[in-house]
Amino acid sequence: MSEFKGVIPALVTPFKENFDVDYEGLARNLDYLEKYVDAVVPAGTTGEAATLSYEEHIEVVRYVAEVSKVPVIGGAGSNSTREAVYLAKEVEKAGADAAMLVTPYYNKPNPEGLYQHYKTVASEVSIPVIAYNVPSRTACNLTPEVAEKLSQIDNIVGIKEASGNLKQIAEIIRRTPEDFVLLSGDDFLTLPILLLGGKGVISVAANIAPKLMKEMYTAFKEGNVEKARELHYKLMPLFSVLFIDTNPIPVKKAMNLMGLAAGKPRMPLVELDDAKTEKLKEVLTSLGLL
Repeated sequence: MSEFKGVIPALVTPFKENFDVDYEGLARNLDYLEKYVDAVVPAGTTGEAATLSYEEHIEVVRYVAEVSKVPVIGGAGSNSTREAVYLAKEVEKAGADAAMLVTPYYNKPNPEGLYQHYKTVASEVSIPVIAYNVPSRTACNLTPEVAEKLSQIDNIVGIKEASGNLKQIAEIIRRTPEDFVLLSGDDFLTLPILLLGGKGVISVAANIAPKLMKEMYTAFKEGNVEKARELHYKLMPLFSVLFIDTNPIPVKKAMNLMGLAAGKPRMPLVELDDAKTEKLKEVLTSLGLL
């Protein structure tokens, strides 16, 4: 079973002016990324899965699986276990190499419910499953205890960890087997998580700076921690400005400014305002991206 590691962009879903999915733009974005990245994630949070219809969601994953030259981890989560099973099966049929499932949001399941949710989905598909822990958005935290139990299920192969809690992240790595992959879900914490034993990052910043992100990761893997640290600090202003507003509002604006395909976010998200756009432009210019 493939190990997913390295620099993995959480793809934006580009929209046309009428807010239909821009598939040609998606292909252009992949062309920009694929020289540097190790896999891609379509239809996740950054891909505005919350405002994609099921038909759009599945078609985006299918399209990326057809044209991508790197492995594809399809977003497939829901706060309903029945719906998560449906999406995971559809993502598998669409050709994804793995499925990523966010923890059930709003419901606030207890640890046993969370375990049973993932166990149920994993039993219904044959592709690898990656859990996604982002309690700031879901009000649900996947604890080290639950992660340890999930790591014992054959096709649950890893977790995207965006809790921001390095103690929790270290405890998950300590409790789980070496081949259970922990991926950073926060660009700023990528280097610290690599130092703790993480295997890579599912990244917002890699949509616009894939080369720099890959250089940082490669430097670390080659044992050049000083170079990796220098690149981390070089990228820090970008990590910050990409969350100057709700993700993916800033990264979509950045991609539009760079001539990549993004379009506007779907409502209830709206475009980045002028003052924040100026701050974004300053950072992009400083990194030679504009």
